[in-house]
Amino acid sequence: MPKSTSHPPLGFGLGVRPTHYEALLGERKGSVSWLEALTENYLLPGGKPLHYLERLRAEYPIVLHGVSLSIGSTDPLNETYLREVKALADRVEPAWVSDHLCWTGVDGVNLHDLMPLPFTEAALKHVVSRIAAVQERLGRRLVLENVSSYVSFTRSDMTEWEFLREIAERADCHLLLDVNNVYVSSVNHNFDPMAYLRGIPVERVQQLHLAGHRNMGNYLIDTHDEPVCEAVWALFHAAVERFGPVSTMIERDDNIPELEVLLAELERARDITATAQKSKSAA
Repeated sequence: MPKSTSHPPLGFGLGVRPTHYEALLGERKGSVSWLEALTENYLLPGGKPLHYLERLRAEYPIVLHGVSLSIGSTDPLNETYLREVKALADRVEPAWVSDHLCWTGVDGVNLHDLMPLPFTEAALKHVVSRIAAVQERLGRRLVLENVSSYVSFTRSDMTEWEFLREIAERADCHLLLDVNNVYVSSVNHNFDPMAYLRGIPVERVQQLHLAGHRNMGNYLIDTHDEPVCEAVWALFHAAVERFGPVSTMIERDDNIPELEVLLAELERARDITATAQKSKSAA
């Protein structure tokens, strides 16, 4: 049986990017509580990226966050990839390992996108069985993230939040709740994001993501190249009221600003969390 990844909240962190390596190890060391590293950037047995990751690991708790697990695919699990992820996890001892509840390819072709799943009983059973296999191979429980989506399937047996709840409970895994993805999908598919939050089991949420998106007029795209918008901050406040002070971080993958800009956003997340917790205590 894989060991539990339940972990006390780590506080407030950032997705580590090469442009910030030196600052996080030097003049801004200790400015964040933890770091999330993109798994695929560090799968080689050596090299500069892994050198920096090991230095950062000596100073900060690290979480590994992947984009290539393709847990929802009908292709066989990529055993080479799983061995590489396990080797990296054994090397850096992350607090937990996460990936996305999606599929990323078919017939061995990586589409380099996070494709949504149909919310059906058949898809549910398929994904649960694959999570069990991955958790057994890694020797640890997975943390799976909800993705943003831009299409819906002609048939669904349940809502997305019901699907996530069933996945977490049947597979005995944890969830990475991306608040921005909830908001993006709520606009694109016209559902109530508060209903989504209410449908997620509190005890399964291991981590929260915050990020920016791009407004295309009739729809939103999860781009991670903009600051967190006001609507997402408001939804984050509601998330903290429901789930408590869960480990929270900001993702920025493009148009990456100076570290100080991201630290200012992170400070706002701290302030919102404190305010939400006070409101909850007073209620």
